[in-house]
Amino acid sequence: MSERPLNDETGDHESGNSGEAGEFAEIVEAETNRDPDLAVIEAGSRTLRAMSGPPQGDAVPARPEDPEVDRALREVEAELAGRWGETKLDPSLSRIEMLMDILGQPQRAYPSIHITGTNGKTSTARMIEALLAAFDLRTGRYTSPHVQSVTERISLDGAPIAAERFIETYRDIQPYIQMVDEREEHRLSFFEVLTGMAYAAFADAPVDVAVVEVGMGGSWDATNVVDGTVAVVTPIALDHTDRLGTTPGEIAREKGGIIKPDATVVLAQQPVDAAQVLLKRAVEVDATVAREGMEFGVTGREVAVGGQLLTLRGLGGDYPEVFLPLYGAHQAHNAAVALAAVEAFFGIGSEHARTLDLDTVRRAFASVTSPGRLEVVRRSPTVVLDAAHNPAGARAAAEAVGEAFGFSRLIGVVAASADKDVRGLLEAFEPVFAEVVITCNSTQRAMDADELAAIAVEVFGAERVQVEPRLDDALEAAITLAEEEDEYAGAGVLVTGSVMTVGEARLLLGRK
Repeated sequence: MSERPLNDETGDHESGNSGEAGEFAEIVEAETNRDPDLAVIEAGSRTLRAMSGPPQGDAVPARPEDPEVDRALREVEAELAGRWGETKLDPSLSRIEMLMDILGQPQRAYPSIHITGTNGKTSTARMIEALLAAFDLRTGRYTSPHVQSVTERISLDGAPIAAERFIETYRDIQPYIQMVDEREEHRLSFFEVLTGMAYAAFADAPVDVAVVEVGMGGSWDATNVVDGTVAVVTPIALDHTDRLGTTPGEIAREKGGIIKPDATVVLAQQPVDAAQVLLKRAVEVDATVAREGMEFGVTGREVAVGGQLLTLRGLGGDYPEVFLPLYGAHQAHNAAVALAAVEAFFGIGSEHARTLDLDTVRRAFASVTSPGRLEVVRRSPTVVLDAAHNPAGARAAAEAVGEAFGFSRLIGVVAASADKDVRGLLEAFEPVFAEVVITCNSTQRAMDADELAAIAVEVFGAERVQVEPRLDDALEAAITLAEEEDEYAGAGVLVTGSVMTVGEARLLLGRK
């Protein structure tokens, strides 16, 4: 472990003058009582010079340029696609545990930070990864779903695994996958195979620490063969209710399964019933708890050019003037969670009463990217992509787009999955969309455009709804609407509804 993480200044919550203590008490009260999805810390506007250093490359890889590599990758993708999809689940760890046994338990070759929750998991994982890398640790990151390429799901040193290495990893463990397939009642699923590949790739690298996002739930998610030194729970809301439960508390019971004995659990602000379940789980396994709004949080936030300027209260003290090149209050809270997770990984708050090096933290956050999360992909008119796919995510995106962009008129392009709460999603966007273009992405899970439009008409009224079954036509229609009158020169387009919709729109709009 690097010797750089800590500085000599103490930063425990007992130190400081009474004014600082009173100020933080007010923050605690505000954080404790706020709605986790809608609250925005009041902030002014300020212009900020770029603090992010060299420009970052696109975090979403294009198809391989070498025809042979592309052909080999397509073969692997086809073989993976022939397995159970991510929406067909069997609540069992038996297959992935058998694969790990045969492979020699690669997931135990490095410590892990394990992340669950409903919204914000991928962005939080990217922030954690950036912080760890800034402190000279080699990282592996496993997230899902992907925006454009399956290789995005497995990252080494902050970049998606190369197509050649992805293919090699799959072929290396393929004989062992077949062994499990032959012994078990059901073959390994698409997600289970990818999880096995990620853990094997991390061990082979080797990495110093893995940042692992669950696919769904927690207890029986394939990723849960790791024993996370730190368990992170981002905000829990209603999603996948047919599999996880119909209340935040029921969903928290499943997600709390990633909290392991003697771990540190970092909890984002949660609904009361979810928080009760998670705290009870922590007590049962003797885990240490750090709660947003109590042990850590966001104490200041200002809108800035290209993102926002934050003051974060970590487990060891304050981190002022932290620039985050992502939009929205929800991303500020993700940043606070990520910082606390990394502090906990380094023992701050329990073994050490010091902060991480401030300049290193600033540099790490300034480098963060999160494709498809309020991502600007075109100007004149401005086109923004956001992967919100449930009501809670949609409310956060709607609040953030209004704050960050100030469009005079916003046109929505929505294509959603049939198994989601599409009415709740549309209702969350109704106050901010002047008009909405309803469409469909190319996946089998996509809701039929006419069916989605019927719900949209009930929410928006027929005069505000346009239907274009093809996504490319929908994008063109929305851009035309945004451009059609001079008085709406400040109009914009928000493409949303699912990660798949955002990925396809990204390609159509030239981001490769």
